[in-house]
Amino acid sequence: MSARSPFRRWIAPVLALTLACVGAAAQAQPYPAKPIRLVIPFGAGGITDMAGRLIGQALGEELKQQVVIDNRPGAGGSIAAQAVAQAQPDGYTLLLGTVGTQVVNKMIYARLGYDPAALTPVSLVSNSPYVLAVAGLDGVKDLPALAAYAKKNPGTLNFGSAGNGSSPHLGLELFKLATHSDILHVPFKSGAEAVNAALGGQVQIVIDAIPVIQPQARAGKLRMLAIAADHRNPAVPDLPTSKEQGLGEFQIGSWNALLAPPGTPSAQVALLDEALARALKRPALVVRLAEMGIEPLPTGAAAYGKHLRAETEKWTRVVRAAGTKVD
Repeated sequence: MSARSPFRRWIAPVLALTLACVGAAAQAQPYPAKPIRLVIPFGAGGITDMAGRLIGQALGEELKQQVVIDNRPGAGGSIAAQAVAQAQPDGYTLLLGTVGTQVVNKMIYARLGYDPAALTPVSLVSNSPYVLAVAGLDGVKDLPALAAYAKKNPGTLNFGSAGNGSSPHLGLELFKLATHSDILHVPFKSGAEAVNAALGGQVQIVIDAIPVIQPQARAGKLRMLAIAADHRNPAVPDLPTSKEQGLGEFQIGSWNALLAPPGTPSAQVALLDEALARALKRPALVVRLAEMGIEPLPTGAAAYGKHLRAETEKWTRVVRAAGTKVD
């Protein structure tokens, strides 16, 4: 037997005990103990990405951990939602859900790789009400005038959107349903492309978030007719609402919710909800969001559930009327 044998006999148990203690200590660290990944279902630069980055930074400051943005565009947000649905339920992967990921995709896609209802709701986050604008329609100054023009000239007006089944697409389908008008849909790959098509005369109508529409309106290239909401927005305080113009049913915006993988522990969900509620009250964040027309929404899973039920009822009717499907 060598002189080192006694050492070998006791070093292995000591090493095992040390590693066990280190592992236990790591598990005992309070959540969150490392950066959190926030998956955004669209590319950089859109209104969902803008809201997600601003709110993610404030949320990270409240949690004292970095919130890393992970853009996963494609399939109306389904790629991002599926990735989160399949992630570990440890509170370190979150989804900035949208009306598409949570409501519309299950209605329009023949095959969906995730169950929206299985995702763990944390809270509503924000809403970016949409603005309807026109180009090249000199006599159209408001929504009733647009509806009248469309009825007088059925099938001659085109509207552009960010793609089949996108929120802008369904927003105009809602307008058509509310006004019984015949307007043709021209899908593009993004809201920016749809706006460019309006500037180039390919379409006459676009609807999107305030930061997308407002710069072109200020330049005199688009005319904003209404904000599709029941109250005015401080970013466009002089723009009448759809409700003021007699179309209270026509309300559409890009809303977001914070969601976690199925099975995420309730303690972590509660901590995230509380941190988000504090973040959304930060004065600097409130001011920055307001400048972009983004409105904080009531927090908590209960508020999300109520909102989801109303949105599901609303968009089920619109999707059925439009016959929207995506293979």
